[in-house]
Amino acid sequence: MPEQHSPRQNSPEPTSPEEHAGELPSRVRFSPGLTAAAACEPVDSDVDLRQAGPVRRRHEDLPVLAVIAGGGAAGAAARYLIGAAWPTTAGGLPVSTLAVNVLGCALIGVLMVLITDVWSRQRLLRPFLGTGVLGGFTTFSTYTVDIQRLVATTHPGTALLYLVLTPVSALLAVWITAAATRRLVNWRFA
Repeated sequence: MPEQHSPRQNSPEPTSPEEHAGELPSRVRFSPGLTAAAACEPVDSDVDLRQAGPVRRRHEDLPVLAVIAGGGAAGAAARYLIGAAWPTTAGGLPVSTLAVNVLGCALIGVLMVLITDVWSRQRLLRPFLGTGVLGGFTTFSTYTVDIQRLVATTHPGTALLYLVLTPVSALLAVWITAAATRRLVNWRFA
């Protein structure tokens, strides 16, 4: 009978914290089955990686759901007010939606660094600001509807520009603000 190997036996990646020999930052917890690259990412403090099977909702989840709802309402209201103050002309580039998405992604970059490196013990902050406010503020569904409208009204050039510009700008915004915030935090707390 052929010898059976587990997928981890042939892997060059370390399989225990001891094999990392100081590679991991102190804020990172090692979980079996993670590669060294994945283990270097901060662990989400709101997720219990040890849970298996369906998760039952508890009464402790109610405050989290409440802050997400409140934050989502605030973020969506802010997005609406920006769109109303800065309307898009027919066939024009939807600059207000682009600005909202890029600004929201920039703020998400800042927020995620602050939550993982500075305010890690604030249980309701990330659900309120990240999922709630910024989730309600950014609007990639409107982005897709805007593209459909531009194509339908025979403005394919503007649609293509918007199609490429939004995700590239949003990703750059997250990357730049997260990197700048991390540098600032490291300098401030060094």
